[in-house]
Amino acid sequence: MDRAGIVLSGLCAVHCVLGVVLVGFLGLGGDFLGGKVLLSPEIHRVGLMLAVIVGVISLGFGVARHGRVAPLVIGGLGLALMATAILVGHGTAESVLTIIGVSFVAFAHIRNMRHTH
Repeated sequence: MDRAGIVLSGLCAVHCVLGVVLVGFLGLGGDFLGGKVLLSPEIHRVGLMLAVIVGVISLGFGVARHGRVAPLVIGGLGLALMATAILVGHGTAESVLTIIGVSFVAFAHIRNMRHTH
């Protein structure tokens, strides 16, 4: 599950960067390359829901296995940043909050894997 969390975090970061590049730098979006889908708020809600599910399961079980709470706390902070990003709406602030959040989540999964093995 930790590997899935790391992969999901990476995909989320790529999604954010791609969105910023398409809209901010290239002035594209809308229907271009599925821009409506790429920039849809639903993508963020579904991504956050998946991140919470994977995070709670893997980081929560990690605490039970190795007894260290730090990965769960770090992951929780990342998820909180991701949730905050949804509230600020599309734009640079959303992308920055999301990328920082998914970085925390990925780092938490890496630490969880190290403590478990």
